[in-house]
Parts: sequence; C-alpha cells; structure tokens
Amino acid sequence: MCPDKVNLAEKFGTFSETWTPKIIGELDGYDLKIAKIEGEFVWHKHDNEGELFVVISGEMDLEFRDRTVALSPGELIVVPRGVEHRPRAANGAEILLIEKKGTLNTGDQADSDMTVAEVERI
Repeated sequence: MCPDKVNLAEKFGTFSETWTPKIIGELDGYDLKIAKIEGEFVWHKHDNEGELFVVISGEMDLEFRDRTVALSPGELIVVPRGVEHRPRAANGAEILLIEKKGTLNTGDQADSDMTVAEVERI
C-alpha cells in the first residue's frame, strides 16, 4: 500500500486548541505528532524515551534546568530520555514531535492538568 502525503498546513488548520498533540502518522514504533503551543508547559521528563521537537512556525524556547534553547522555524532539538525540560512559546508556535508510540506528553507529571491521555489521530 502506498502512503498518502501529509500537508502540515492543512493538518494544523483542523484544530485550534493548544498543548493538545495530534497524531499525523507513524513510523517503526514512533508517532509523528503536531501541536500548537502557547505559554508555558509543565516541567517534566520522560524516563524511557527521548523526544524530537521541530518548529514549523512561530518561535519556541525549550527550557532545561541549566539553560534555555531558542528555536525558530526549521530548527529542531532532540531531548534525550531522562532530561527534565519545559517547552514554552510566548507568542505561539506550531511544532512537529517525534516520539515513541504511547509517550505521554507530560511524562513523569502524569497527573498534570495538561496531560493528554488519549491522543487523537487526524
């Protein structure tokens, strides 16, 4: 079966809520997710999986306990497993995430108000 292409702009146009990732594809046990972000997320870490963040539009900061990394469109960062971090976007951003299937968005902070237990596929 040949796959269909994915238009990121069209996918981002299907929702408006922030901090609610959506699955747009999968690859060898990894979910490809998109999310709109604005403001600050919770400090968290993922003990068993890393994350890849790619900024599609807007700008975001990825805070670590010892530094902050500013990301612009077309830039990415890999957060290794076990590293505490907090994404934030003062003016909003659209991002692509690549994570192991089943990765909880709030990691070790599973009781957070920002936790999305069931990620929608769009």
